[in-house]
Amino acid sequence: MSRADIERALAPSSPLRHCAIIAGVGLCGLLLPDQWPLLARIAVMALFVLSLDLVVGIAGLATLGHVAFFGMGAYAAGIVALRWSADPLLGLAAGAAAGAATAAVSGLLVLRYQGFTFLMLTVAVAQILHSLANKLRGWTGGDDGLSGFVIDPVLGIAPFDLEGKVAYLYALAVLVGSYYLVKRIVDSPFGLSVRGIHQCRPRMPALGTQVGLQLWKIYVVAGLFAGMAGAVSAQISGIVGLDSFGFSLSAEALVMLILGGAGRLYGALVGAAIFMVLHHTASSINPYHWLFVIGGLLMAIVLVPRASLAAWFRAMPRPWAHGARAGKQEAA
Repeated sequence: MSRADIERALAPSSPLRHCAIIAGVGLCGLLLPDQWPLLARIAVMALFVLSLDLVVGIAGLATLGHVAFFGMGAYAAGIVALRWSADPLLGLAAGAAAGAATAAVSGLLVLRYQGFTFLMLTVAVAQILHSLANKLRGWTGGDDGLSGFVIDPVLGIAPFDLEGKVAYLYALAVLVGSYYLVKRIVDSPFGLSVRGIHQCRPRMPALGTQVGLQLWKIYVVAGLFAGMAGAVSAQISGIVGLDSFGFSLSAEALVMLILGGAGRLYGALVGAAIFMVLHHTASSINPYHWLFVIGGLLMAIVLVPRASLAAWFRAMPRPWAHGARAGKQEAA
């Protein structure tokens, strides 16, 4: 871990300012009433990718089974709404608890390994849960999934409407609150130690860091927020299916993280927004070949070196810079 990384991690952060920007941009979505369902879905996926960034970008663990926590959160919220209470906050708490519990139990096994073995074990966990959800029809509905549950008004005053306005504001509020908590966690000494493990794992035990325990903690935290994303998804859509454990959802989340930039929390939000908007736009034009757009964008990101791209931006003509320089010379 370089000195610059340490100074950047220890620099005073402003999670409230970040959250204010996110909320401000999100509230601009109220000007697009026809897109409220899409914006709500973007907020859900942004929260899911944010939780994935804790594992991939902060801890440096490659995973394709993060959808296991999302699915557990979705089913937990759906089961609670059908069998006990349709209160959205109770369902949100149930989803968070289910995601965290799944991460806590599975993490005891998968975190014993690294690299490709860890990657495949995370996929195996997700597939096992997918199979269980298919077989436990009495609880999960099997192939039919869970449906028919109606969520109570948020805080007892804001019922979910058909236009999706309340659903969007609810998802946005959960995203902003979660981002604030994640930002505080990442900027804490605990978050710094996890970053240190990512940067130079062999040196951290010499500093007194319990590597296995720290990775397990961040894994559980990521599972908690992924479970929250699944719960919100179930509540605003009113249905939970086996696709909540689908491999494609994990792959799409990883693509979103790559688009936005792993290790930068705001990258999860940017990547999710870019991917979902491209998906919506391209699929409306051609529903069968929209993946070509995403594939081309990914190839451009991977093949264009960062230094060359930065040099290209520096070489671009900037007339405003020449004007400012000329003004300074005249003043002198």
